[in-house]
Amino acid sequence: MTAHQTLVVLDFGSQVTQLIARRVRELGVYTEILPHYTTLEEIRAHNPRAIVLSGGPSSIGEAGAPQVDPGVLGLGVPVLGICYGLYVIVDALGGTIAAAGEREFGAATITVDHARGPMAPFEVGGEVAVWMSHGDKVATLPPGFETVARSANCEHAAIHDPERGFWGVQFHPEVTHTPRGGELLAAFLDRAGFTRDWTTASFIEEAIAAVRRQVGDSGTVICGLSGGVDSSVAAMIVERAIGERLRCIFVDNGLLRKDERAQVEAMFRGRLHRPLIVADAGARFLARLEGVTDPEVKRKRIGAEFIAVFEAEASKIGGADFLVQGTLYPDVIESVSPKGGPSATIKTHHNVGGLPERMRMGVVEPLRELFKDEVRRVGLALGLPEEMVWRHPFPGPGLAVRVLGEVTRARCDILREADAIILEEIHKAGLYRDLWQVFGVFLPVNTVGVMGDGRTYEHALAIRAVTSTDAMTADWARLPHEVLAIMSNRIINEVRGINRVCYDISSKPPATIEWE
Repeated sequence: MTAHQTLVVLDFGSQVTQLIARRVRELGVYTEILPHYTTLEEIRAHNPRAIVLSGGPSSIGEAGAPQVDPGVLGLGVPVLGICYGLYVIVDALGGTIAAAGEREFGAATITVDHARGPMAPFEVGGEVAVWMSHGDKVATLPPGFETVARSANCEHAAIHDPERGFWGVQFHPEVTHTPRGGELLAAFLDRAGFTRDWTTASFIEEAIAAVRRQVGDSGTVICGLSGGVDSSVAAMIVERAIGERLRCIFVDNGLLRKDERAQVEAMFRGRLHRPLIVADAGARFLARLEGVTDPEVKRKRIGAEFIAVFEAEASKIGGADFLVQGTLYPDVIESVSPKGGPSATIKTHHNVGGLPERMRMGVVEPLRELFKDEVRRVGLALGLPEEMVWRHPFPGPGLAVRVLGEVTRARCDILREADAIILEEIHKAGLYRDLWQVFGVFLPVNTVGVMGDGRTYEHALAIRAVTSTDAMTADWARLPHEVLAIMSNRIINEVRGINRVCYDISSKPPATIEWE
């Protein structure tokens, strides 16, 4: 990717650092994310045309607060500091930071004082909706800076140094909750002189070349093909790179949705150079999950069993040198800090972290730097059908993280039937493409009900439907009441074992999209 003009993002631990890269790439600029402690020499090696300093959870004055090499501000390139990154700039150049009288978390409004620097796209005196997340604020500006916007609780909400091209904003332009944040980022890219040469077509070309370099002229590769957009796009990129040396394996782990195995087999029939291998491993996975209730233990056991199945299938075809995984940016940031930064771990993803040492296979992850919407654009460009490209995300552990408590075949069967009804009614209502995900969650609680003239004591089911653009943040979907009523009525009447249906109205954050 070094052939492209590059913007470097230095990560100070924000949970939304990856969104900076996503927004900038949407604007046609290749972006690399590096930890804040990256040496000046390493940063220079990336030849950045501009640098963004991300937000982070720390307070600039606390002991051990993350810092940046002072030489970063002497590279002679424009720098944008976001939230904590703003404090880093101000602190390094002689300004001061203080605790805010009132913290700002969530929606806020800033007033534009001057249409310069970060406020260049906006009208003087106008009010701009933004998203804040801070407990500190800039108290005094460093020499050479001016304030160009303020909020009710923050007198220096946006600042800039016109001579050096240093910009700082207290709010987060990278999140969708700052509706015009993209305009600010575009103005910064223009200030830095980017030609915007990063496109879907260029990504495909370079990803194929990267796979060829990694695999070589004789390496063989296996891919876990689930039928979801991530694994499908990853497989198509690898197949374009190495052709028949790729073998795709579909694992029926007993944790799939209703009729999913048959659908995937039909979808890929005739689409691959070599036939799809189907591994019937449901009994193995369910045995490993017997008695397990902790979500992290579920994920780790499923991950380990998934690798074991691949070992067995690889041996049947004479071994393989590499394993393809459809790892994406959100997987990485929620599992480990991206590229070594200090962000907090939320949950472990089964396809992040590499393979056991005993396995002599490298990992090929052609999509590791992409968000879901970017993967979909790549999939369409590769000629994949829309029904595959727009399929809702499905977790790698499958129904195991949607059956709360112990996972059993009976519970999975109940959830499968209920989930099929949910999806059928969402499609009937024409709402599928409006949602990021919609699914059922089996709750390990029994509730009292009445059916006919008799008392029932059966399980409850939750329906989860969210809207999102990137899975980093999500809002609960305001489904029409009549659709919810139909789903509830059908589930209770058609699925034995459920007598109560609930609707989850939690957003992310503070909740996650999946329940486990």
